[in-house]
Amino acid sequence: MLFNSAEFLFLFLPAALLLYFLLGRLGSGVAISVLGLASLFFYAWWDVRFLPVLLASVLANYAIGRWICLQRAQAPRILFLGVAFNLGLLGFYKYADFFLGSFNAVTGNELPLPGVILPLGISFFTFTQIAFLVDTARGKAEEPGFMKYLLFVTYFPHLIAGPILHHAQMMPQFGNADALRLRAESVSVGLTLLTIGLIKKVFLADHFATYATPVFVAGGADGATPTFHEAWVGALAYTLQLYFDFSGYCDIALGLSRLFNIDLPINFNSPYKSVSIIDFWRRWHMTLSTFLRDYLYIPLGGNRNGRLRRYINLVLTMLLGGLWHGANWTFVVWGALHGTLLVINHAWNAVTERAPALRLPTPLAILLTFLVVVVAWVPFRAESFVVTQNLWAAMFSLPVFDAHFHDTVSGIKMDSALTSIAGGLLIVWLLPNSQEFVSRYWRSVAERTDYRTRLPWRPALWTGVLAGVLFAIAVMSLGRVSEFLYFQF
Repeated sequence: MLFNSAEFLFLFLPAALLLYFLLGRLGSGVAISVLGLASLFFYAWWDVRFLPVLLASVLANYAIGRWICLQRAQAPRILFLGVAFNLGLLGFYKYADFFLGSFNAVTGNELPLPGVILPLGISFFTFTQIAFLVDTARGKAEEPGFMKYLLFVTYFPHLIAGPILHHAQMMPQFGNADALRLRAESVSVGLTLLTIGLIKKVFLADHFATYATPVFVAGGADGATPTFHEAWVGALAYTLQLYFDFSGYCDIALGLSRLFNIDLPINFNSPYKSVSIIDFWRRWHMTLSTFLRDYLYIPLGGNRNGRLRRYINLVLTMLLGGLWHGANWTFVVWGALHGTLLVINHAWNAVTERAPALRLPTPLAILLTFLVVVVAWVPFRAESFVVTQNLWAAMFSLPVFDAHFHDTVSGIKMDSALTSIAGGLLIVWLLPNSQEFVSRYWRSVAERTDYRTRLPWRPALWTGVLAGVLFAIAVMSLGRVSEFLYFQF
């Protein structure tokens, strides 16, 4: 059941809201149970075969968390078992075929592949629970009731593609008396964010996919390979497709949760306005960056053991972060590339601290960072090293702009593609992002960030009518419903 599908928008969501607010009058425990069971129904709708895996993970981790609370003296050993269980579950379902296939390719063996079906969202609910176990062992998390824990893990706005939740952000909100009353402000903000997310997905992300996909397909085909301008158009189109697809999902997740008076953590903050790769990772998939920092980079030693060890830790963290995105060596290359870029960025910062005159002007820093990110997205999107190699070779070849400029092996129309890309970049760089747009009425943003925008939103008749019209247009344009890109991770 996709967020951008009719059955979700007109059946599941209204039913979940109605049951939550009506039965929530009976008490917070009932409200938590209703939302938890609705989340399980939402997950089972995709494929009921996935539900036992999710429930087994939740039950096992809840039991391990209780075990830690009861046996504090043995917490490190119990935590080790818990993390091993989670990584083993994730490794089997997500990486068994990948590693066995790689082993067969290297050794020439023909070991049979298990052909495991990847349960949706397993990376997100696994990382969420690992963080909970670690914090429980550190004494930073208390044992919750089972239904509250079930809701924490399975809460449907985040379950399939994040954000990765932290118990300290979410547990106090579940069952809060203020969250059990239907509030006009929450409905206004939630529906506005939901509408913005749908517009991004339907009219922007899916549109840019029509230019990106043919180029990446052509990059792996035998014979002619994409030209310089075609490769750059494909890479830029995918850069914008992924941006609007992921930010659209994040907006929808935030909006859906706000309808229930629950604030999810911000997960996306205009990453293409970043002035460096370090800044990029503070803005892109922010909860994943925080998880990797707190539960991998810092335990590895962070920056406490000298510059060389810090750089090694950065690369290792990004390698694993890349592999987290998918069972393909192209993701490992992408992670290694970003790890290397972070090392270069930190080294350059050390130079500019001694020589401030070498710092780049902000517009140039933003442009340079953006171009580097565009190049790095190629292996992230490519299905093989062949596609990556062909597109990179074309992107770094000598440009030829002549009468054959419009001849493309992918069949895309260059004029319309360039016009669309220019429009997409103007939106990315000039307009406020969604949380800036509604910042006056968005509690978690107002508490943490001083947003200022020339286009402030406020609940009013005209904003409601505009949101309603845009929502109707988006729904009527759904036609072919497409999954969000981060669903595959």
